[in-house]
Amino acid sequence: MEKFVDKNYFLVTKTDTKSNITYANKPFLEILNCHERDILHKPHNIVRHPDMPALIFKLMWETITKQKEIFSYVKNKTFDGHFYWVFANITASIDEQHNIIGYYSVRRAPNKKALEIVIPLYARLLEAEKKSGVAESERVFEEFLLKQECNYEQWVNQLQRL
Repeated sequence: MEKFVDKNYFLVTKTDTKSNITYANKPFLEILNCHERDILHKPHNIVRHPDMPALIFKLMWETITKQKEIFSYVKNKTFDGHFYWVFANITASIDEQHNIIGYYSVRRAPNKKALEIVIPLYARLLEAEKKSGVAESERVFEEFLLKQECNYEQWVNQLQRL
């Protein structure tokens, strides 16, 4: 069963450089139906839904490890067996010497019209991954973006404005 993020809330987490959760705000804990003790110091992928293509996380890691921000649509699972969609903004947290010391993610309710595009696309990407790996998923996605005549960043930002 699907849960929905309140449009007035932001779901916030911070992680260390290995993606272990070091902070989670109350709205994040509430949608997951858990307590801090259930997720603190655990890998962030504890909430990763199996419907998410690995390619999306590959793109995220390639971007944030270069200290650039990325926006993405993400489907997560909850501790009570439900799921929810978010529009996520992920960035690196850096120290005074510009070293990455962790990551910061702020998520909000996704544009429902965008999900009409994202959900079937992610299903295609996941199918490609299951058949031939992430490289095939990446090829399918690049072909999709070519047809859209834009890059990933342009595409994802256009979706939120639909």
